[in-house]
Amino acid sequence: MTDGTMAAPWPMLGRLDARLAGLTGWRRYLVLTFLGALGALALPPVHVVPAFCLGLWAIVWGIERAPTSRAAFAAGWWVAFGYFLAGLYWIASALLVDPLKFGWMIPFIVGGLSALMAFFVGLSAATVRRLKLRGVAGVLALAVAWLFFEWVRSWLFSGFPWNLAGYVWAFSDGMNQFAALAGVWGLSLVTIVGLGLPALLARPAKNPRTVVLAAAAGVTLLAAIWIGGTIRLSMAAPPPSDGLYLRIVQAAIPQTLKNDSDAAYKNVLRQIEMTRGTPGGEAARLVLWPEAAVPFLIDREPGLRSALAGVVPPGGYLVTGSPRGEPQTGPLDQVWNSLVVLDEHGMIRATFDKFHLVPLGEYVPLRRLFPFISKVTPGGMDFTAGVGPTTIHLPGIPAVGPVICYEVIFPHAIVNEADRPDWIVNLTNDGWFGITSGPHQHFASARLRAVEEGLPLVRAANTGISGIVDSYGRVIKELGLGEIGVIDGVLPQPLTPTPYARGGDWNVLALGLIAALLALVCHRRKT
Repeated sequence: MTDGTMAAPWPMLGRLDARLAGLTGWRRYLVLTFLGALGALALPPVHVVPAFCLGLWAIVWGIERAPTSRAAFAAGWWVAFGYFLAGLYWIASALLVDPLKFGWMIPFIVGGLSALMAFFVGLSAATVRRLKLRGVAGVLALAVAWLFFEWVRSWLFSGFPWNLAGYVWAFSDGMNQFAALAGVWGLSLVTIVGLGLPALLARPAKNPRTVVLAAAAGVTLLAAIWIGGTIRLSMAAPPPSDGLYLRIVQAAIPQTLKNDSDAAYKNVLRQIEMTRGTPGGEAARLVLWPEAAVPFLIDREPGLRSALAGVVPPGGYLVTGSPRGEPQTGPLDQVWNSLVVLDEHGMIRATFDKFHLVPLGEYVPLRRLFPFISKVTPGGMDFTAGVGPTTIHLPGIPAVGPVICYEVIFPHAIVNEADRPDWIVNLTNDGWFGITSGPHQHFASARLRAVEEGLPLVRAANTGISGIVDSYGRVIKELGLGEIGVIDGVLPQPLTPTPYARGGDWNVLALGLIAALLALVCHRRKT
């Protein structure tokens, strides 16, 4: 990238690029991995966005210096491997709940998943090198390729759209508003463009002014999105003071106790006591407990249902996580991870079965090939997947779209568009991941779904983060990670369907095509 006759517009950045280019072999791979790992500091809960730039710039420089597509792939892969390794370390916490049984899986699960996720970034870099795009055109093309492969990893092998580039803005309500137009995908695209273009300041150019303007344009793009989002928020109505009053219970039961069958009934009693005994919830119509808060087959235990009915407000409901099995008598043939709604008489008024299951967590893929592997959650039987997004209608309660645990991370896949709800409820048990960054990242994903759909979201998490989120993704009330308590509040109002809710990924496709056309124009102009 240096020819000895021209200086880089940003000499210090040029020196960093040159030093990186001078590394070879394992030293180069180690530094690239380190830069990627630093990039994970941009994710919740740390939010150091400039840290993300270093790895991204290393990929841009690596593409331009790469003699082959394979070399460009390597640059992208090593940076992304470090990013995902540092961003997904918390998965090890789930395997350490029972270390003698699952501890040996940590390097294979954490390392293997990070390597697989990095593969998609490597493909993005290799694609740009294959097309022989450089400069502004190369960064735009990288953003489009990055967007495409992020989308692919959201469904391939059941999908895992975690820690997408757009989530680096999770701390900014203003930036997050762009998701109402093009989802987190669109936010990822503009992130790579806006933060990637300054990498060109390390490259000597025949017309440095053009490079400086391009870098400035990238920063201006991000600033414009933030300003637009801030204006949108300034026009939002204040949170309502009346409406559906609800109570969320966060008992913060450690996962070791959750897995202890001897403590199961005590755990349920603890949540009953918190619901009844905490003052201020007299006006609540709805009580929400987390995923798997009741680890029993409720429909088989009338005595348990009667006890649970004692916490249900008059004319209201208890929404709780609980397994559901069939048949209702005798040995089980199937079991679901479910949400169950009980009324004040202990009658089951509605159920919802989780439809997007966690591989190895709730079922073992290709179980016949790996009979020696057990799923991490208790019980020898794999969970069965439900039928998909649904809407629950209850008398006196706005129609609700339920999602359980990590189902909430899938954009435009959590709401039944044919029967659109008025709000979203997310039950989860992040106790598996301890006091790590995982629950913070999970909560950030949930908030983006509220922005995308223009629907308020209520989240009940065993160990946190529980909260009430409005239709703009703003946190109205929350209980932090590891805290014990209840949240009492009023359900925020829904918005009219957002552009992304109406257009879905077609909006993202249009945005990607615009970026691709700009890349073509810049390529022809050699910028």
